[in-house]
Amino acid sequence: MKLLILNYSLIAFLFFPSEIKAQLPDLIPLPVEMKAGEIKNAFSLNSNTLILWSDTGFNPSAAFLNNYLKKHYHLELRGLPYAGQEKRKNVVSMVRVVGTVKNPDQYRIEVTQNGIHISAATDAGLFYGMQTLLQLLPPNANGATYAIPAVSILDYPRFDYRGMHLDVSRHFFDVAFVKKYIDYLAMHKMNYFHWHLTDDHGWRIEIKKYPELTEIGGWRNSSIIGIYPGTGNDGIRYGGFYTQEQIKDVVKYAQERYITVIPEIEMPGHSMAVLAAFPHLSTTPAAPKKVAETWGIFNKFNNVLLPSEQTFTFLEDVLTEVMALFPSPYIHIGGDECAKIWWKQSTFTQNLIKEKGLKDENGVQSYFIHRIEQFVNSKGKTIIGWDEILVGGLAPNAIVMSWRGEKGGIAAAKEQHKVIMTPENSMYFNHSQFMKDDSLTASKFLPLDIVYNYEPIAKTLDAADEKYIWGAQGNMWSEYITNPAKVEYMLFPRLDALSEVLWSPKNKRNYPDFERRLKTQFKRYDLHRINYSKRYL
Repeated sequence: MKLLILNYSLIAFLFFPSEIKAQLPDLIPLPVEMKAGEIKNAFSLNSNTLILWSDTGFNPSAAFLNNYLKKHYHLELRGLPYAGQEKRKNVVSMVRVVGTVKNPDQYRIEVTQNGIHISAATDAGLFYGMQTLLQLLPPNANGATYAIPAVSILDYPRFDYRGMHLDVSRHFFDVAFVKKYIDYLAMHKMNYFHWHLTDDHGWRIEIKKYPELTEIGGWRNSSIIGIYPGTGNDGIRYGGFYTQEQIKDVVKYAQERYITVIPEIEMPGHSMAVLAAFPHLSTTPAAPKKVAETWGIFNKFNNVLLPSEQTFTFLEDVLTEVMALFPSPYIHIGGDECAKIWWKQSTFTQNLIKEKGLKDENGVQSYFIHRIEQFVNSKGKTIIGWDEILVGGLAPNAIVMSWRGEKGGIAAAKEQHKVIMTPENSMYFNHSQFMKDDSLTASKFLPLDIVYNYEPIAKTLDAADEKYIWGAQGNMWSEYITNPAKVEYMLFPRLDALSEVLWSPKNKRNYPDFERRLKTQFKRYDLHRINYSKRYL
């Protein structure tokens, strides 16, 4: 009987091939719902295809699609407003619809032999639909006509915060690569870019009121060679920074891809680049300071900001300029790994503890963060901090980014604060992808399956607290990442895994199926000339 059924299936395929369903496309992240149409209903994209859009101006997603097709598929399509063109064939239409949707980023795609129809309630939704369309294209660009499989898709993200971080303090990456990095995030439907602009090892953003921050703090005289503690120092002056005009350019570029750029200005620790320029803001103003030349946190050398009025005035001046550059409603203020031994040894700080009735140096940390939050809130923005900002008492409106495991995030959620989960053992992409990696990396191990199987909502949270888990984020620290090719090698394909964790329904995640779909994704990366980790092939 099984043989007979097989024969009937074979006969159906041979004599009625047009009625056979198309194979579901290999998409990452996996959509909420996807149904294959019949093979005969595949759409042929060619130079005569029109792009139709529903807005009065040329929709940004339509422009993005046209530029993409021109760059990678050598097709330049004409565009027209959707109104009055509804009955046209051989079209890609992008239409804003009015009505109630489950999620503001929701979109639908319908592919038939007459065309491709993308609809959404928001421009962001249209953009995400367009990004899915790019994955429906064949991953090779060597023809005049490209077949798009007949398919019906309904899709929206699981989490509102889908983030990726880039550290440009340890190693600096120019504007061209930062834009490329943002493109990579857009490809994977990420919507937040956490830009780590300052640290002990370099200050990377122009502040007009304090040019010393980049003139002095933007450069270190040497870097260690190899994995810490290294085999010596190279003695090479290293640095760089972004002008305010470059910052604006990057922010605009990200906005066009529906990505919010969150700047991070580290305080009160991780401030050696600041103190090299302004030693009077430290607890030991007479002692010489320099931009850090080795990795890691060393209490003996890494001084911290003094919690003085002079320091707060300085930080408020800096943050005023920063907030004017970034329309993001969120400002990341660091708050991690502050060496409190310096406050313990500081007469000023000990007097402050008595004056303010603080319990101890942990109370100073809380006092410091509260002061900064009050100022940032007064400008209509909200602070984000690493989970150490819980120490001594959490600032009233702060968002917690939990990196030392999930404990801090769980505690913050139970206090009804928004949380971004980014635990080091699952979300630090500077760690090795393989037990024996073929490049210099941080010593810990983070294989692809660990990223893919990470669940941002901890089992210990009850239903009332789960809603405070805003999302999750991958982090790319750059101690051992010195060039763009290395960033790409460390990012891919772990970014694919992260995108599916944050976008796709939990019950649809399946690691063996994800590995299968990666094979097609790698072909797309070849088209983009991305330096992904080919050991997964």
